[in-house]
Amino acid sequence: MKSSLVILYHREPYDEVVENGKTCYREKKSPNGILPTIKSVFASAEQSTWIAWKQVSAKNKKTFQERMSFEGNDRGTVRRIPLTADQVKNFYFITSKEAFWPILHSFPWQFTYESSDWENFKAINKMFADAACEDAADDALIWIHDYNLWLTPYYIRQQRPKAKIVFFHHTPFPGPDAFNVLPWREEIVDSLLSCDVVGFHIPRYVENFVAIAQGFREIEIVERKPVDAEFTPRGTALACPEITSKVRHKDQLITLGAFPVGTNPEGLREIVDRPEVQKRVAELREEMGGDRQLIVSAGRVDYVKGTKEMLLCYERLLDRRPELIGKVNFVVALAKAAPGMRIYRNAQSEIERLVGKINGRFAKLSWTPILLFTSPLPQEEILALYAAADIAWITPLRDGLNLVAKEFVVAKGGKSGVLVFSEFAGAAVELPDAVLTNPYADSKMDESIDEALAMAPEEQAERMGRMYKAIQAYDVDRWAKELLGAAD
Repeated sequence: MKSSLVILYHREPYDEVVENGKTCYREKKSPNGILPTIKSVFASAEQSTWIAWKQVSAKNKKTFQERMSFEGNDRGTVRRIPLTADQVKNFYFITSKEAFWPILHSFPWQFTYESSDWENFKAINKMFADAACEDAADDALIWIHDYNLWLTPYYIRQQRPKAKIVFFHHTPFPGPDAFNVLPWREEIVDSLLSCDVVGFHIPRYVENFVAIAQGFREIEIVERKPVDAEFTPRGTALACPEITSKVRHKDQLITLGAFPVGTNPEGLREIVDRPEVQKRVAELREEMGGDRQLIVSAGRVDYVKGTKEMLLCYERLLDRRPELIGKVNFVVALAKAAPGMRIYRNAQSEIERLVGKINGRFAKLSWTPILLFTSPLPQEEILALYAAADIAWITPLRDGLNLVAKEFVVAKGGKSGVLVFSEFAGAAVELPDAVLTNPYADSKMDESIDEALAMAPEEQAERMGRMYKAIQAYDVDRWAKELLGAAD
């Protein structure tokens, strides 16, 4: 039976394990913010296929199990596209991460062309498209995720002219000056213009895409409207007062929209409210010192995350205000990047060097300025850390959205705490009550951390309360419902 829903995502929805010599699936131990929601859509369809890639050695290719099912969902199939180690390296670690990633985040000087393998990228996108078309009904909804599969819509449209194609961009989408550095820009634009719906996190990214597309193709603007109430229309770096919601290219009408990924506030609060997590919150406060302010920053090792700039600001803080030495605790939790990416290894070395330098300058026997964790923390531990913290310091140089900031607000229950947040994270236009800052400007960073440390409890409660309401109003289920609803 052909599938009415086909989801294309680079990750498998479950963890593959071998039990008693048989390969089977188990729920992921640490699902990311959107994966449970996508899986619920996958499970609710009449018949569905989830397509991902899987690295397979030449030795195991003959016995490779391409299709997998999961107990409890007999209407859904996970189809894995087998890729060799070289294909994965060139597709994911080099072309995606060393060519596309810096452009998407407006770091064109980090772009590498010579090592990129565009032909391999095209071939893998074609594999995804062919697999989708084999499984999809003629009028299926095909939901494609992120820039790794930029060309897949075009290949699908050639084979399934009646299919509804929805593409969601999880990263930032840059303006023309950065994007047009890509030598393959027109093929990418043509592919996205093959979709029925193209979704981005915020209106600014939509307008960036429209500006790029207009520069290469004849585009008719069919509909423009003021941005929804969820978004700040003016006053921040990524604000945008109007959004292009429909365009036409040739015979294709494309719906464009801003659909910021949300969290699961109820689920997160259920975890935070567990007795064992509340006990851990109390233990953390005691360990850190009840009279000290606790600052936390979380994310992953990546040069776009602004960790170096944040650490330098903290060093300046201790220089400027020696009375804070021994009076604040700073916990930095960073997940290591996947192995095999040189530029991330360099970023981690720089972070570790800076932390060592700052700790060496200011540490006392009874106090360490920075506690750095580079091993993944369990979800309960990181939520307990957020709940215990006075300040979350999240200042990426560029970020598509940033769910960490939203999870911090939820963990605090909207009652207290301060979020110091970068204007260049997409979620900043949803959260104007954060202490917004410019991580490129030392003086702005210094002013922001000073403001956070001095903020009165009453003001904290007012700001956090408004942010909590905003996050509750646009949760992850609403994201999926509105994005897919745009295809109707």
